[in-house]
Amino acid sequence: MRCWLRLALALVSTWFVTIETVGQASSQLRLITDHSVLKAGGVATVAIEFKIPSGWHNYWRNPSALGGVGFAPKMEWTLPTGVTAGPIQWPIPQHLADPAGDAPAYTGTVWLLVPLNFSSSIPEGDLKLSGKVSWQECEHECVRGDTNLTVSIRIGPTEVPSFESGRFAVARSLLPTVATDVKATAHWLPPIGTDSRPLVIDWETGATRGDFIPYENKQLPLDGKPEAATQVNGKLRLTHVVDANDRGWPSIADGLLIEESSNGIRRGFEVHLPITESAVPKAGIPSAKFSLAELVPMLGLAFLGGVILNIMPCVLPVLALKILGFVRQAGSDPRQVRNLGLVYGLGVLTSFACLGAAALAVQAAGSLAGWSTALQNSQFRVILCVLLLLVALNLFGVFEVNLSGAAMDRIGQVARWMFALPLRWMSDSRRQAAGAQPHGGIESAEEGPAGAFFNGVLAAVLATPCTAPMLGTAIGFAFTQPPVVLLLIFLTVGLGLASPFILLCWHPEWLKWLPKPGGWMVRFKTAMGFPILGTCVWIFWFTATRMGSAGVLWMGLFLVVISAVAWVWGEFEQRGGGSPQAIGVAALLLAGGYFGLLEGQLDWRHPVGTKVPKLAWQRWSPAAIEASRKSGHPVLVDFTADNCLNCQLNKRTSIEIDSTIGQLKNHGFEVFEADYTDADPQIAAELQRHGRRGVPLVLVYSKALDRAPIELPTILTPQIVQQALNQAVK
Repeated sequence: MRCWLRLALALVSTWFVTIETVGQASSQLRLITDHSVLKAGGVATVAIEFKIPSGWHNYWRNPSALGGVGFAPKMEWTLPTGVTAGPIQWPIPQHLADPAGDAPAYTGTVWLLVPLNFSSSIPEGDLKLSGKVSWQECEHECVRGDTNLTVSIRIGPTEVPSFESGRFAVARSLLPTVATDVKATAHWLPPIGTDSRPLVIDWETGATRGDFIPYENKQLPLDGKPEAATQVNGKLRLTHVVDANDRGWPSIADGLLIEESSNGIRRGFEVHLPITESAVPKAGIPSAKFSLAELVPMLGLAFLGGVILNIMPCVLPVLALKILGFVRQAGSDPRQVRNLGLVYGLGVLTSFACLGAAALAVQAAGSLAGWSTALQNSQFRVILCVLLLLVALNLFGVFEVNLSGAAMDRIGQVARWMFALPLRWMSDSRRQAAGAQPHGGIESAEEGPAGAFFNGVLAAVLATPCTAPMLGTAIGFAFTQPPVVLLLIFLTVGLGLASPFILLCWHPEWLKWLPKPGGWMVRFKTAMGFPILGTCVWIFWFTATRMGSAGVLWMGLFLVVISAVAWVWGEFEQRGGGSPQAIGVAALLLAGGYFGLLEGQLDWRHPVGTKVPKLAWQRWSPAAIEASRKSGHPVLVDFTADNCLNCQLNKRTSIEIDSTIGQLKNHGFEVFEADYTDADPQIAAELQRHGRRGVPLVLVYSKALDRAPIELPTILTPQIVQQALNQAVK
């Protein structure tokens, strides 16, 4: 339920962002340099100054770090040749409440510092430094703003500080310190429910208040809800409840530790803390609890879904016939009709109890037996997504899942005979004891309680190929709960299916209000497919996006293959009278999709926690590359984009493979990624400088600053990459 609440909050926040163009951001911005004159080859610092109106705030570099959403300020530079900008240096943020959750943010006047590197070949003269700033500011509503800023600096023989250079010392004092002696440890506690896990940081500090604010991380984010700091054994304990991630729980806590003294002085430290696993739950941290508030709405959905099953094409045609059969059988005795209705309901409930027990047995036999964490398992979600897609395709009529009438009759006759035997034996025994003649056959027993019971069993069997829209949510919830709750939800679905039969047995005159079977049923069945498809898309959204940058592509293609298999089966095998060729094509498609996409590209069978980033990709910028090379590291840069299939294939086949990774680590390479999925003028300029109009582009730099980078071809092989790496370290 919490994950649905967060989704709703995110949607509300997104709506605020969508309508924000009705307002105008009112922060005042300007660019300020710490030098009015700079020598060629020097480094200047530029401040992006925000004067934020009272009551409003804008965001730190990772707006979602504390469980909220937002948009951090972004600068798109337009700089002269020979000038490169480094990353923004972010001051220590405040912890503010936000419409969509807590957020690290700024109020009042804030300076974002950016170092600019000037080439030694720049001639003397005036230079114009400009850029476009985009940001979001919020009060009770949020508005976005963007503006172009410009400042000038002169390249001369001597350096001259600017008029406001003194303020830069104050701005730098507000930046966090890179921690080398912070005495802090981090460990995980057991998960809470299905969607979160507490990260605990114990910090030896004299402060009584503090915060941990994680840095952004696309692969393994630590975003979540912080809890109030407490004192435990003389240490400050910070608890950060992290949102679930099917790629595993991070093993490193990267972010800011912020302490606040009693007089309000705040200090921040950049930390890189290893996270250990906790052997036992710590006192004071709640474990997963059964929630009645979550169960009651799900029981309502399960019951309503069971009721709706009665008007699905699988069940409705037999509804009136069953009730009329009961009425004819009981003659004029209404009590007998009611009893038969109750026995029929017992048959339905028995069938759904068996279905629930089968579900328990299947899960207990496999890796999905962990009820509290089922939805955290990527395998479970992939299977659930495929099943929902097949249900939707079935409702759309792409293929059919049903038992033929003849098969149902044969099953019914055998089962009724089996149920009737003990009843007939008991009835004959009673008759013989009373001196009466025994029955000559089983027909009358079939029409009695045994027949009514198995009519309920048949109704449940008929209903299983159909899925009402509410059932997807209720059954999905059931598979994340303890066994008793799962059985209760299955029984509630059965109760919903049986209730109209029981009511009509108690009030046969209501039969005249029953809708007549017709063409409307087919249209209704098709309409019911769209909510199921929507649920499938929702599960696909938070499953595929956690399988790496190409997860959406490969899982989406796999679902397309599954859809094609279903269509081939329905069109040629079911409606085409049977075709060995169709079966062969369907089998080849299924095998290719499974082994080529699900196994080959997604590697979906890895258990939770083993899928970790293969390389520690850093964000590209010219300044970052230069700094890395100056520190003695050779560098590999991948200019890529999510919508570039060739880029993804290069990474999977030639870069993120064991042999290349081993070579990168052995020679001390640092790897940088330039993501060109969205427009980026700086990346565009770099591509143009290398004669490329787009991605992919892979560059390999030597640590020697005077050597030009090695440009790799568009299509890579492991040999091409490894030869370039060897050449760079010679």
